[in-house]
Amino acid sequence: MSEYVLVAGTWLGAWAWDAVVPELRAGGHGAHAVTLSGLAERQGVAAGQQTHVADIVDVVERLDLRDVVLVGHSYGGIPVGQAAERIGDRLARVVFVDSNVPTDGGSFVTAWPDGRAMVEGSIAENGGFWAPLGAADYAGQGLDDAQIARIVGGSTPHPGASLTEPAELARPLGELSATYIKCLLDGAEPNDDVAALLKSERWELVRMDTGHWPMFSQPHELARILLDVARK
Repeated sequence: MSEYVLVAGTWLGAWAWDAVVPELRAGGHGAHAVTLSGLAERQGVAAGQQTHVADIVDVVERLDLRDVVLVGHSYGGIPVGQAAERIGDRLARVVFVDSNVPTDGGSFVTAWPDGRAMVEGSIAENGGFWAPLGAADYAGQGLDDAQIARIVGGSTPHPGASLTEPAELARPLGELSATYIKCLLDGAEPNDDVAALLKSERWELVRMDTGHWPMFSQPHELARILLDVARK
C-alpha cells in the first residue's frame, strides 16, 4: 500500500482533490490531500515557500507515513520537490502534475519570466497575495462551465512570499524517482527545466490530453495514472 500526499497549485486547497482521493483509497491506498498555509481553510496564516515545504513534511512525519508518493500540481511541484528530499527513505516516488519544478536558488517567478511582472504586480496590489484567476482565464483547458465555477468559487488569494522566495535543494532533482505528467492543452512539451530532468533514467514522462487542472477535467484518468505509479 502506498500513501499519497497531494498538493494542489496556486489558489487551491485540499478540496481540489475531492474527485481523486476516493479512487486512490478504493485502490487500497492512503490518500492525504494537503491545504498549504495561507490558503482555503488556512487563510490568514503567514506563509512563505519554506512554510509550504514544512507543511508537506509535517503531514508525512505527523502521520508516520511510509511508501509515500508525493504529488505536486502546478506551483505545488516546487515545495513538493523540496519536501521529497527531506523525508528520506519514507519516499517512494514523486509525481509532478503539469507543474513547476524547484531549482536551487530559483523561485516560481524566476522560472516564469514572461509572467513575473504580472504576478509581482498582483502581489503588490493585493496586500502581499496573488489574486485568483477569473472564469475567462480557464477557457481552452478542457473544463466545462460547472468545473470552472467550482475552481473559481473555491479559489483564495495565494501568499505572495511563496512565489518569490528561492527554493533550497540539497541534491540534484534528477536523482529522485519521478513521474512528470504533461497536460497537452497547456502546451505540447515540458519546459526546458523539466526536459533536462527527463533525461535522467529515474524520470518518466506521461501525457494527458487535457488542460492544466486535470483533477477537475479528468479526475478518473488522473487517478488511474497515479495508481499505476504505485506499481512501479
